[in-house]
Amino acid sequence: MTASTSTQSASSADIHDPTSAAYKRARRNHLKSTRGRPEHGDADWTPFRAAEKKYKARFPPPDLYDVLDHAVADPERLQEVAQGKWKGRADAIPCKDIPLQDGEGRMRRAYTFPGTPGLVLLPAFISPTEQRRLVRWALCKQAKHPNETNLDTHYVLPPDGLWNRYMRVRAGLLEDTEVPPRASFQDAQCQPNGGTEVGPRKLISNAPASPANYLELVTTPKPAAAPSQSLCPVPTSNLIRRLRWANIGWYYHWGTKQYDFTRGPGEIAPLVRDLCKGVVQSIPWDRVFDEGQEHVTMEGGEGGSDWMDWKTTYEPDAGIVNFYQTKDTLMAHVDRSELSATSPLVSVSLGCAAIFLIGGLTRDDPPTAILLRSGDIVIMSGPACRRAYHGVPRILEGTLPPHFEGGEETDWDVYEEYLRSTRININVRQVFPKGFDPTTVQQP
Repeated sequence: MTASTSTQSASSADIHDPTSAAYKRARRNHLKSTRGRPEHGDADWTPFRAAEKKYKARFPPPDLYDVLDHAVADPERLQEVAQGKWKGRADAIPCKDIPLQDGEGRMRRAYTFPGTPGLVLLPAFISPTEQRRLVRWALCKQAKHPNETNLDTHYVLPPDGLWNRYMRVRAGLLEDTEVPPRASFQDAQCQPNGGTEVGPRKLISNAPASPANYLELVTTPKPAAAPSQSLCPVPTSNLIRRLRWANIGWYYHWGTKQYDFTRGPGEIAPLVRDLCKGVVQSIPWDRVFDEGQEHVTMEGGEGGSDWMDWKTTYEPDAGIVNFYQTKDTLMAHVDRSELSATSPLVSVSLGCAAIFLIGGLTRDDPPTAILLRSGDIVIMSGPACRRAYHGVPRILEGTLPPHFEGGEETDWDVYEEYLRSTRININVRQVFPKGFDPTTVQQP
C-alpha cells in the first residue's frame, strides 16, 4: 500500500470515527454553518429534496442503510468496499436479477426495478483494464478540441487539450505556464481564484423535444456564451481541477438546454460507441419491460417505448463526459432534450463512487438511492424512466477502487492522483427516434 493509499483509507475512515480529528472538525463546521437555521426549515421539502439533503450532508456522515449496493455481496469487490468504508446494502431495494446475453460466454447479471420500469443496473460490467482505457480516453482524447468543455468559454485552452498539457508539465517537459482567460481582463477586477460570473442562475423549463417541434428547436437562436470578464490567468495544474464536462457527439447548448443541430453531428469514439451498443444488445429487453409497461404516454404526446427493436436500431449519437470532484453534486433534473424520449441512455461510472437518486415524474415521488461504483453501468430506458427526476447528490470521498492503484504504466501515478478525488461519468444517448430523418424536414 502506497502512502497516498494509506492517506485515502485513513481519511475515509476518520469521518466515520467520532474520536477522530476529522470527525470533530466536521462537527464544528456543521454547528457553525447551521447556527440560526430555522428549526423546521425542511417542512416544505419534497421527498426528492429531502433525500438530496440527506446524502449531501457532511455531518454527520449520511447513513447508507437504505442505499442499494450490490458490491457488498460480491466477493471480488470486498477489498474495494472495505478500503472505501462507505457501504450500503445488497437488499436495500426490491429488484429483479436477469441474465445477460454475453456473446463472449461470460456469466453476467443485470438488475431491474419494479418501481422504475426501464431502469437497469449492471454492476461491475466493465473490467479494470477497460476502466483504465476509458479514463485515458476521457481525459486525453475527449476533453479537447473540437469537443467543447466547460472551460472553453472562459479560457484559451491548449489546442492539444488541457490534460495533455498537464501531463507534460508533470513529466517535467514543460513549465507550469498560466492559461489565459478568453476575455480581456486588463480593465476588469480580477478574481485570483478564478471565480465565475455572479448573479442568480437562470432557470430554463423547455417543452420536451419531439419530432413535432424539431423545426422550432433548429430555429431557436443559440448564441455563444459570453466569457467572464473577471478571470485571471491560471496555472495549468490549478485549472485541471476545474474541468467539469466535455461534449460528445451532437453539440449541447447549455444556455437553451437544447441541441444545436446547425453545428452538425460530432464524432462518437468507437471505444464508447461499441461499449454502449454492446450493453444495449446484451439486455433481454422482454425481461425488462413487462407486458403493458411500454405503452405509457408521456408529456408532449410521446408514445410507448420501441424496446423490441433496440438491438438493431439503437445508435448512440450524443452525450457528455462529466468530471465530478468530491464536493460536486448534480441536482434533480429531467432529460427533455432528446427527440427520442424512450431509447436507452447508457451511463458509465469510473473512479470514486457516488450516490445516484432516481424518482418519478415529479419531485414529490420518493427517490430510489443506488450506490454506483467504478465499472458499474446504469441504463435509463422507456418513457417513464427517461422522464424521471434523477440526480447525484454525493460523490463519496475515499472510494477509489484498488485496481486504479499502481501498475506497470509509467505515467499512471498522475491519473491515480487525479482520480482519488474524482468521479468520471460517461453518459451517452440517442437523439433521434427510429424512422426520423432530420434531413427530410422542410425548414422555413
